[in-house]
Amino acid sequence: MPRHSSPAPRDPDEETHPAPDPAPEPGAPGDAGPAARPSLAGLGIAGISRRRVAWVGLTVLAAWIVVAFAGQAAEASRATVRVADERARNAEVAAQTEALRRELDLVTQERWVLQQARAYRLGTRAERPFALAPGAPPLADDAPGSPARRLGADTTPPSPLEGWLEVLFGPQP
Repeated sequence: MPRHSSPAPRDPDEETHPAPDPAPEPGAPGDAGPAARPSLAGLGIAGISRRRVAWVGLTVLAAWIVVAFAGQAAEASRATVRVADERARNAEVAAQTEALRRELDLVTQERWVLQQARAYRLGTRAERPFALAPGAPPLADDAPGSPARRLGADTTPPSPLEGWLEVLFGPQP
């Protein structure tokens, strides 16, 4: 900014011969002399103007808002999946709990206790205790008491066509 000095009192000789204007400072705005340097104040730095900076700032802000919103939406989706998993797990645990309650009701009945006591030879004197060996093979299909030997059981094997029809359409009513 150019400095302005206060005007000094004038001599009467100066009125007839005015003094030339003092030379402006080099590089001052409005200096049109040959040694004058151009003013760069009006030019943007590397093509950056205030408007472009504002647009870039607004674009970055909008991108940040979109990314933040996408992150929140993804977190909400993951939370929904976790809630569904927890509900399924709760239903499974509730079913297991109900099965354990039914088993508890069964094992507290007197019939069950008496049957389990027989394994320790605590039955009546008329009973003969027995147990299967731990490595015993499975019973044969035609062993006494098996379904194939029961009264009225069909002992003829089904034909291959009947087998396929049973697989495709289920057992006969």
